[in-house]
Amino acid sequence: MIASGADALASWSKLAKKVGSLAGWRRAGAAFLAGGLAAAALPPVYILPALLISFPIFLWLIQASASWKQAFGDGWWFGFGHFIAGLYWIGFSLLVDAARFAWLYPFAVLCIPAVLALYTGLVAVLVRLASAGVARVVALAAVWTLIEGARGLLFTGFPWNSIGLVWTVSDATMQFAAMGGMYGLSFLTVLVAASPGVLVNDRGGSRMMLPALSLIFVGLLWAGGAVRLAYAETGVVPGVFLRIVQPNIAQALKWHPDYRDKHLATFLRLSSAPAERAVTHIIWPETAVPFIVASDTARRRVMASIIRNDGLLLTGAVRTTPRGTQSFRIWNSFHAINNKAEIVATYDKFHLVPFGEYVPFRRWLGITKLTAGRTDFSAGPGPKTLKLSGLPPFSPLICYEVVFPDRITESNSSARWLLNVTNDAWFGASSGPYQHFAMARLRSVEQGLPLVRAANTGISGTTDAYGRIIGRIGLNEQGVVDTGLPLGLVGPTLFSRFGSWPIFLFAALSFLLIIRRRCTQQINICL
Repeated sequence: MIASGADALASWSKLAKKVGSLAGWRRAGAAFLAGGLAAAALPPVYILPALLISFPIFLWLIQASASWKQAFGDGWWFGFGHFIAGLYWIGFSLLVDAARFAWLYPFAVLCIPAVLALYTGLVAVLVRLASAGVARVVALAAVWTLIEGARGLLFTGFPWNSIGLVWTVSDATMQFAAMGGMYGLSFLTVLVAASPGVLVNDRGGSRMMLPALSLIFVGLLWAGGAVRLAYAETGVVPGVFLRIVQPNIAQALKWHPDYRDKHLATFLRLSSAPAERAVTHIIWPETAVPFIVASDTARRRVMASIIRNDGLLLTGAVRTTPRGTQSFRIWNSFHAINNKAEIVATYDKFHLVPFGEYVPFRRWLGITKLTAGRTDFSAGPGPKTLKLSGLPPFSPLICYEVVFPDRITESNSSARWLLNVTNDAWFGASSGPYQHFAMARLRSVEQGLPLVRAANTGISGTTDAYGRIIGRIGLNEQGVVDTGLPLGLVGPTLFSRFGSWPIFLFAALSFLLIIRRRCTQQINICL
């Protein structure tokens, strides 16, 4: 048994040396494949053991790099493979109107990952500064977390597919997000995933210490989450019964003028179908109907016909200033409509999608946005808490806004639940909608608030304040989800109080202490 263990470690060490000695296209290829393999742990595949191979390879490449330039190249190729595998579905949106945008497909599936890979290139350069062994594993976890945070903030931000998202595979393991949030999970994920990389560095039994502790920690992470769920606060808001409508309308037909009333009829039919009890509030997805709800009074009255006297229709909608005005503007909005066809509340999306809802540097690029119309959308003022009759206060989130962990609610918000309306029809039957839904669930855990989600083609559903799915409709299905509104936690979570900044501070201090220790050792050697 001991001999077989020694042989396994010897083989592992040989693999590490072989990976580190690679050069040229073989080295780039190894980094690229390792990055792509890491993406296999993300939703909806969830092959978590892949991380125990990909991150050690990444660590060995950094460790064997001859210069910061080579380290940057290793990191860039790792990121390029990772983001191509994790974000390939972005190109699907360009095929909805293929006649106009198909030529951009290779740019989307290659250029976006190429730019995002600059972040992982920087990770490799910084990690190379740390000493080999355990210190370098901790440095990798710390720097990866900090760079992920930067990716979520810089240039409007793109925090999609944080590596911590892999833990949404289990209700129990993702409960740590209530304390450390998405980035806290990322720190722990990289620490555990890269730990087998030290098996080739230390001597004797100490080489087993970090991997063994990592496995124990994963067990404790699951156990702690399981205990939290065992004592979970449950219940529903009295007098509220929701109907989430998923029409499953193809994006290519969504804005076709000949289908305008047909689409509306689909929503009305699904919304008015029999239910086990009286529905108080009906929820439609992002930009649900292909007309301007605020100005189309006749159709708005038809929409109001399905609303009970004390109920509301909550729907995504396009909102505009009157056409013909000198400064015409358009918003991706959310309306609450009562049974008198009155719009009683409006929220405007504030975090817009580049190229989807507006074109940066439009003057120089000379292209139009992917969504219908030539005018760029205007951004709303920011997160907002809506207080409507018959409902607890809630924070509306339109599409992309739900992926940003630190901008889910306004400051000092009284929100008791989250409402996410979205349209993922752009991305077809790909991993994109699954990743989007997983990130939305993680927001529930972080905030300690239930989530209600209405998506055009899916995935729609409801989660409780612990991210557990209460009801859902699968991707590319038509139907409704009838559900009560789960209660939020009595008190705020640690994450909802402080956000991501504590984990960023911890990661930064960890990295600085590691670098300081190495500098001190080098000075002592010189002396």
